[in-house]
Amino acid sequence: MTEVTEYVIEVDKLTKRYGDLLAVNDISFTVNKGEVFALLGPNGAGKTTTVEIMDTIRTPTSGKVTLLGMDVTKNKHDIVHRIGVLPQGFSSFDRITVRETLQYYSRLFSGMKSDVDGLIELVNLKDKAKEQYKNLSGGLRQRLGIAIALVNNPEVVFLDEPTTGLDPRARREVWEVLQGLKKKGKTVILTTHYMEEAELLADTVAIISKGEIIAMGPPGELIKNNTNYLVLTLQSGDESVFGVVHKMGFEPVLSNHKDIKVRVEHTDDVLKILNAIRDAGALYRGLDVRNPNLEEVFLKMTGEALLVDSVGGKGKE
Repeated sequence: MTEVTEYVIEVDKLTKRYGDLLAVNDISFTVNKGEVFALLGPNGAGKTTTVEIMDTIRTPTSGKVTLLGMDVTKNKHDIVHRIGVLPQGFSSFDRITVRETLQYYSRLFSGMKSDVDGLIELVNLKDKAKEQYKNLSGGLRQRLGIAIALVNNPEVVFLDEPTTGLDPRARREVWEVLQGLKKKGKTVILTTHYMEEAELLADTVAIISKGEIIAMGPPGELIKNNTNYLVLTLQSGDESVFGVVHKMGFEPVLSNHKDIKVRVEHTDDVLKILNAIRDAGALYRGLDVRNPNLEEVFLKMTGEALLVDSVGGKGKE
């Protein structure tokens, strides 16, 4: 008989080694029913390995993972029928349609009658139901992949980097689908290196770096507890702007788009910087002042850039 637990998932001192490589290093966390739990970190941080242990694909070197009250290393057969998985690099059969794809995967679950029309509606693919997979855009393919992960009406859904490589519009369309899962009460485990994605979707975020969880909690609390400054962004500033800011004793960061980001403690510092730039005759196209985000938290805690910017360019990983 399955033991009763208040958590959908319990991870206790989980470790995974590949020879000399320590991919996951003694991590522990719990996931509540109906929440979106995000593992946030750069590629190589250990996110996918952690998820693949939780969804029974890999076995841990040590530690224990309990899912729906069952040990994932001992009860794989019972677990796989109650979870859904969208792996990285999802692909399907080129020449069958969206509807046929869902019907095919539905039949893989013996005795399971899936609501194919309902799934198509949920992921907003009604207009593409008769379209072959090969003709779908990247965003549409990911939405289909999410639908496939739901054909068995799972209690827990694992989504590994579901929006990587998508353009901003397609990414937001996938976010809408994920928000729909949350409204339906699904428990979702999400891996991502997009700060905005984690902030928007997750109830709990675990920031993971080099196989270790270095911070965990609701996005707002992580930001509040780990930052006490504002972020000034000078959009498309020239080199002289960077020099002026640096000369004032601040530590500016130049992005790929030539935007200059500066941490300031007070709004008075913003005025001082802008006045100094004006006096030096330096130029910038626009500015933005806002509270820090999860990317700032990650940068502060690890000293490395986390992710792409919010509009989809590729960043340091």
